[in-house]
Amino acid sequence: MKTKLRIFIDMDGVLADFNKAAGKIPNEKHPDQVLDFSKFEVMPGARDAVTKLIDMGHDIFIASTPPWNHKSAWGQKGEWIDKHFPELKKKVFLTHRKDLLDGDILIDDTTFRGQPDFKGTFIHFGKNGMYWPTITVMIEQLTNIKEYISNGGPEYITDN
Repeated sequence: MKTKLRIFIDMDGVLADFNKAAGKIPNEKHPDQVLDFSKFEVMPGARDAVTKLIDMGHDIFIASTPPWNHKSAWGQKGEWIDKHFPELKKKVFLTHRKDLLDGDILIDDTTFRGQPDFKGTFIHFGKNGMYWPTITVMIEQLTNIKEYISNGGPEYITDN
């Protein structure tokens, strides 16, 4: 039996390189209010990681928080997803409360939108070496362990 995890991935700072774009306007106090989100570069390793997670059989979604005071950013995020991750264009949640998402794993680079209270496993992207190569290996190992247990595993492992 194939183990399928529901994985939510943040866009800005995890899939899209927000900091690189914001660094081009260093004197701007609120870059999220003026940046064109459709122009961001893809984070290093993100494209390959998403492909690998999908190939493992997992259900991948983007969970992003658009700025309230920059309404065009909402559409720009959609344009960016269409261009860089078209396979996820109908798998997007826009929310300011990531703790309300129902899934197994949340990968996000911040902690101020409910991420630490996410009911599954919260992976804090960018902290303690948590970048794409480490994250994909970790999820692959978790998947293998869950499959091993669901297929009976050793006799001393039980659900009781």
